[in-house]
Amino acid sequence: MRSLKLGMLASAMALTAGLAQAGEIAVIVKTTSSNFWQNVNKGAEAAIAGQSEHTFSFDGPATESAVADQVNLVENAINRGVAGIVLAPSDPEALAPAVKRAFESAIPVVIIDSALSDSAKGTFQSFLSTDNCAAGEEVAKRMIAEAGTEGKVAVMSYVAGVGSEIGRVGCFSDYLKANSSLEIVGPYYSQSQMAMALNQTTDILASNPDLVGIFGANEPTAVGMGRAILQAGKAGQLVALGFDGNEDLQQFVRDGLMEATAVQGSFAMGEMGVKAVMDILSGATVEPFINTGVVLVDQENIDSDKAKNVLY
Repeated sequence: MRSLKLGMLASAMALTAGLAQAGEIAVIVKTTSSNFWQNVNKGAEAAIAGQSEHTFSFDGPATESAVADQVNLVENAINRGVAGIVLAPSDPEALAPAVKRAFESAIPVVIIDSALSDSAKGTFQSFLSTDNCAAGEEVAKRMIAEAGTEGKVAVMSYVAGVGSEIGRVGCFSDYLKANSSLEIVGPYYSQSQMAMALNQTTDILASNPDLVGIFGANEPTAVGMGRAILQAGKAGQLVALGFDGNEDLQQFVRDGLMEATAVQGSFAMGEMGVKAVMDILSGATVEPFINTGVVLVDQENIDSDKAKNVLY
């Protein structure tokens, strides 16, 4: 049955490619209120520029935890007959049925940033992401290098169970456990809300004055974490590592409040994601996984071309 469905989709793709169908590519992200996702939008714009066959739309819920709203956005895109979808799923299980429906409607879907659950295998054409496990391990290596192998490290995470979080935070924690005697405090979940991360970090700093390190695992979480460290007068007293690269996080690195921040290719996710959909619609083959990479940005390399290409 599955092979029949795959054949039907391939036939439908071939038909649309043969007709050189123009249409809307819907880019649906976890939230539009984050600079990270706005940088994805800029990448999508760059991919669309210079061609007239396709247009694109950019949308997402108000917060990353508004999963039902994101499901509705995907359903709406399918209902209006878009040519393709680029999706950053906020929940690996909740978005799977909507992606399956797109598959059954012969609408190609490219997933970016966070993986879908195993139940969605075969219903999307490519997955573009940071290798979040490898990225988490890189941050853990930096933590050990800067903080040593003993003491307590707090883990400030974002939304439990999201694909990127499982790899990023899970592999960070696993690497510390396997390669040091560092004790992990947490993880704590900010729901990707800066204010919540600030309050959580403030409480953790007060109740754990002996922390040697702290890791903020995405943009709003790391920003809230950094502001809490600053307000508590703890800058330079523990190793702070972040994830993502907006202006606040760049300033934390420049000021020495944050030792480094791991920055994903968010622009690349938008640009390469839209290009992948256009390639599929033209009949070209795309790789099932495309690694968009990560750069550990610190005071030494923040002004380098390598860092400038990922910061936003």
